Amino acid sequence: MEVTDAEWARIRGGLRFGQVLEGAVVRVPRRGAIGIFVDIGLRVGGFVDVLLLPERSESWPVEGTVTDFEVWWADSRKQVRLKPSDPRYVRADIADYIECMRPRWQSEIGCAVPDPGPLAG
Repeated sequence: MEVTDAEWARIRGGLRFGQVLEGAVVRVPRRGAIGIFVDIGLRVGGFVDVLLLPERSESWPVEGTVTDFEVWWADSRKQVRLKPSDPRYVRADIADYIECMRPRWQSEIGCAVPDPGPLAG
């Protein structure tokens, strides 16, 4: 279902980094290559990037798996970027990855997800 820009801004405005959302994995399009799509009960979907998931795709949650996810990011793509909360479903070196890619993550937890402006084109 298509979400208007205004509705997406409203949804995104209610999100906080690290906010835990329960979700169900609804699609794993290219296991080991892209990531997973998650229904988080909002009018927009959730997505976990391959870079946050275990290196061995056999360890990824399968379609139908219900588990907790943390809000990792949200931008103009009208999709909530997620990080699995369950350590079974994140890369083995997640702490090192966060330190390298999101060194301010701990201080961002609980902060509102900012409005990134329009998606470049």
